Amino acid sequence: METPFNDRGVSVTRNALSSAGQVFPLRDIAGVRVVTVQKNKVLPITLSLLGVAAAIAGGVLRAPVGMVCGVMLIVVGWLTWVTQDITHRLMVQTANGEREALSSVDRDFVERVGAAVNEAKAAATATTAAQKV
Repeated sequence: METPFNDRGVSVTRNALSSAGQVFPLRDIAGVRVVTVQKNKVLPITLSLLGVAAAIAGGVLRAPVGMVCGVMLIVVGWLTWVTQDITHRLMVQTANGEREALSSVDRDFVERVGAAVNEAKAAATATTAAQKV
């Protein structure tokens, strides 16, 4: 079992997890988990509400600049919402605490990496136990 997992710049060998220039030795990994980070709702809603307020104020005061800026803020708020992605992170638990090893919008990929790490740890443990016997 040389490289049980090697995809998209992430590799899991019998000794380590390597991702984005970080190397986590398997002996130091206590566990892995997948965390989902949802879209940020506060920023787009705030921008859009400020835009609505500016557009209304511009309309009431008959100021085209206020209306244009308000509409622009509404559009920026909408663009902020639609361009955000839900991301999934592979968190690695070590003796020094929990660190992010991988971040992707593809949850299946992150879960496959986590499963590969768990399989490699189990294989390393089995090999170590067999050598002691």
